[in-house]
Amino acid sequence: MPESEIELRDVRKVYYKDRIDIPVLEGLNLSVPAGEFAVLMGPSGSGKSTLLHLIGGLDSPTSGSIRVADSNLEQMNERELTAWRSRNVGFIFQMYHLVPVLTAAQNVELPLLLFRMPSSERRKRVATALGVVGLGDRMDHRPNQLSGGQEQRVAIARAIVTDPRMILADEPTGDLDAKTSEEILNLLNTLNTEFGKTILMVTHDPRAASHGQRLLHLDKGVLERDERTPARAPAAVS
Repeated sequence: MPESEIELRDVRKVYYKDRIDIPVLEGLNLSVPAGEFAVLMGPSGSGKSTLLHLIGGLDSPTSGSIRVADSNLEQMNERELTAWRSRNVGFIFQMYHLVPVLTAAQNVELPLLLFRMPSSERRKRVATALGVVGLGDRMDHRPNQLSGGQEQRVAIARAIVTDPRMILADEPTGDLDAKTSEEILNLLNTLNTEFGKTILMVTHDPRAASHGQRLLHLDKGVLERDERTPARAPAAVS
């Protein structure tokens, strides 16, 4: 069995508005092995994106513990979380969040600017990441010169350029047509099976969910179903 990459124990998340408690996650327990492609589904407001943000260190739990690899996130301060995210997590969102005045290569390079490394190494990593997503010939194109699918590929290249342990994707195909969505999902499968990335993806689309190995169904902050999908096995992790 692969070692556990993500471990949540009794995680509770409550937001507060006008002195009213708004519970989002209720005592959630979850274990995700390294190299797994897990999919989060559930109705709007069920806590899917909140869970993703907690695992990615973008938010902190009200109570409970979150361990990713050897790091306990709830014990970190904001500076430590920022450094941890830059090394370990690649984020992909429904909206691409590309800087319009920058080229594809410059957009992909942005996360690397947080590290001390020679510019030649940055260029090499950018070229590799864009090559992995099939855009090696679009390095000098700006976002307005790319299709929606190509923009999302640039966003994925930006997410993997630091070689993170895991990829967290929040509705990554939500703004794409069916054909382009399938291409992006196949790319995520490749990152999982060939590069061994642990992936946790939020989606409303059952067709997108079928690309994962495991389906987690949240409802009102509770993990109601946890089932394997029949099509694929977890990626091997070296």
